[in-house]
Amino acid sequence: MSIADKLATLPDNPGVYLMKNQDGTIIYVGKAVNLKNRVRSYFRTLPPDALKTKALVRNIADFEYIIVDNEVEALVLECNLIKKYRPKYNISLKDDKTYPYLKITNEDYPRVIITRNYIKDGGKYFGPYPSVTVLRETLELLRSIFPFRVCKQRTFTNDRPCLNYQIKRCYAPCCGKISKEDYAQLIAKINDFFDGKHEELLADLTKQMNEAAENLHFEQAARLRDQIRGIERAINDQKAVLSGNDDKDVLGLAMGANEVIVQIFFIRAGKIVGRENYALHDAIDGGKAEILAAFIKQFYLDNQFIPPNILLEEELSEAEILQTWLSEKRGGKVQFTVPKRGQQKELVDLVVRNAEEELLKKRERALADSERLNDALAELQAALHLPRLPKRIECYDISNTQGTESVASMVVFVDGKAKKDQYRKFRIKTVIGPNDFASMNEVLLRRLGHMDTDVKFAKDNPDLIIVDGGKGQLAFALKALAEMGYNDIPIAGLAKKEEILFLPNEDEGVYLPRDSQALYLVQRIRDEAHRFAITFHRSLRGKRNLASVLDDIPGVGAKRKNALLRHFGSLTKITQATAEEIAEVEGIGEVLAEEIYEYLKTHQDLQARLKKAGGKI
Repeated sequence: MSIADKLATLPDNPGVYLMKNQDGTIIYVGKAVNLKNRVRSYFRTLPPDALKTKALVRNIADFEYIIVDNEVEALVLECNLIKKYRPKYNISLKDDKTYPYLKITNEDYPRVIITRNYIKDGGKYFGPYPSVTVLRETLELLRSIFPFRVCKQRTFTNDRPCLNYQIKRCYAPCCGKISKEDYAQLIAKINDFFDGKHEELLADLTKQMNEAAENLHFEQAARLRDQIRGIERAINDQKAVLSGNDDKDVLGLAMGANEVIVQIFFIRAGKIVGRENYALHDAIDGGKAEILAAFIKQFYLDNQFIPPNILLEEELSEAEILQTWLSEKRGGKVQFTVPKRGQQKELVDLVVRNAEEELLKKRERALADSERLNDALAELQAALHLPRLPKRIECYDISNTQGTESVASMVVFVDGKAKKDQYRKFRIKTVIGPNDFASMNEVLLRRLGHMDTDVKFAKDNPDLIIVDGGKGQLAFALKALAEMGYNDIPIAGLAKKEEILFLPNEDEGVYLPRDSQALYLVQRIRDEAHRFAITFHRSLRGKRNLASVLDDIPGVGAKRKNALLRHFGSLTKITQATAEEIAEVEGIGEVLAEEIYEYLKTHQDLQARLKKAGGKI
């Protein structure tokens, strides 16, 4: 069915539409209250300045749509599809980080822990916080003031307290050294601290200290004095910016010709606890309001914590539907505020100025980099007698362990900058054993075989190919070029230690001056190819090793192993999880979670010792 036929049969329902290019790749995802009106609007006359939208339309070869019941469902589906496909013409927020929370657990004797999982399990959460390091430092300071327990026991069977009690880092509730009521008061003080009730907390502690001194309980008074000093030290590191103790996110935006910087200030309990910059690329035509709306969809899609108030510099056309969606996610009202005066307006202006400053710095860095890289490319062209400036350079490296798990990397630099979306990884298929020469030949045959047929390898011929290695690798790479009919592509081999570039049909290598920009560029490209290859090789080897480790853990069968993988998404993330996070997996209780954590930790420690000892312990 042609596009015209599809346009004629579009429904009036709300939904999501997916634009595709001639290869069937999804290049844009959008939502609509009325699919018929919205999708047809792309194929009418567009404004002269809608350059990016026109570029999108020129590349649309087909589209499909999904009908939903209402606009909120359309918004949620749009967000998820953008995250899944990362279409070329949607705003790209390349950030998948999760932020840490502080959690007071829902136990008879609560613990205070750091977690990245926000689960409604009766515990109380504070955050999220941009820096886990700062959060750990704050928590360690609070533990020296209020010695809460850190052990994971649910039932207490200890006859005597552990070392933490001896060093005054725990009141040992496991041995009855503190009553449930007194321990609850201690946790309440920590709760007040993270709730921002600093004045009330300090006033209460000061009152208790004075009463203890009046009653001649000098040891207790001294302990309370130390707690007061510790809290004052902790709150002095935080800057109060708003009256009240509300949690807010403040968004500001700066727009360039082809790039947008969004800056967020995180306000928790009325104080700035951190900030983040985000560079957005591939934004479709639109003003600040449209770009902010697109950013909000992506940023808060997977954020487990959403503050009740988000401060913005402009009203959003989609404000009502976005507030409804965020309120449903939060389980409470979320309000967008565009302040016109007062503290909040000053704060928004500050965030916008910071975004503008970041954009300016980015432009200055880009200009300096561009001039330096142009010099490097010109030097390289002259040194290697290249027919043209090497604007596109491809570099290849081989990695294996005694011939096992042999892999190769292809990294691409355009105008002296890494183009990571064009990097490729190869598993060696035809070579048995450790043979870097034959492996290099195979990889180049495979890459050159796709030169004009497969868009994923990029159809542009490289201006220069660099193979990591000396004359041997170069000779086998030349065979591949000759076999595929690409003798006109310049190629060089880079010796690993001597930093000599070997050229075809030349006995002597080319030594680049030690202080030349060309040498720095070649080294960076070679190091990037090596890093990419070794990372791929280690991931394959690590997956194989870790998979066998999971199989060896008592009590972890195929079902539980699959549950762990589904929950964490990768084997590596399992090893990075805490016992508390492992216990959240379906079918894994706290006891087994602790065993898994200790087993994996022991395995990692052993591997580290083996590596340090050169494989011998």
